[in-house]
Amino acid sequence: MSIVVNLDVVMVKKKMSSTELANRLGITMSNLSILKNNKAKAIRFSTLNEICKALDCQPGDILEYVEDEEDPRDQAE
Repeated sequence: MSIVVNLDVVMVKKKMSSTELANRLGITMSNLSILKNNKAKAIRFSTLNEICKALDCQPGDILEYVEDEEDPRDQAE
C-alpha cells in the first residue's frame, strides 16, 4: 500500500493514549487499532478531521505517501 498511516507516531508525540483518543473520537478501540496498524482501506474525512482536532495536527502529519518498491521478479530480463 502506498499510503502509510502514522497515527501512532503522532499520538506518541502528543502524549495521547489510544483509550483517550478513541473516547474523544467516539470510536471503538478496535477501529482505532485498524487505523493505527495500517489495516484500514479508507478513512472518512469527518474522522480525519476529528483526529486532527484531537491531536492538534495536520492530515499530512498522519498520512504519508510512500512509493511502492518494485518486486525484482516483475523486472524483465
